[in-house]
Amino acid sequence: MDLLERMGIIIKEATPERVVATMPVEGNTQPFGLLHGGASCVLAETLGSVGASLHGQSIGRPKAVGIDISATHHRAVTEGTVTGVATPLHLGGTVASYEIVISDEEGNRVCTARLTCLIRK
Repeated sequence: MDLLERMGIIIKEATPERVVATMPVEGNTQPFGLLHGGASCVLAETLGSVGASLHGQSIGRPKAVGIDISATHHRAVTEGTVTGVATPLHLGGTVASYEIVISDEEGNRVCTARLTCLIRK
């Protein structure tokens, strides 16, 4: 079982310009019952890495590895499903950066993350 399966992440849409996935809150909480910040980072890095890999494929450099991630957690979530949407900030020949916005079922922003990936052959 890989990490996406363990976290319940389901990719709904994937292009270099937009990657969308969902993740359940249940099973991804910290001891106080809130969505774990690390779980949000896993979702964010997954989305940004998928987008960077797809971009890399289009330029003959199909491997993308995360080299920097930052996340701001805006509000707590205790139940339901969150949705992450990654959009590119920069798509270069060796580096791709994405902004990832994670929202709850009501559309409230839960987390904003930024991921930079190195694109390799």
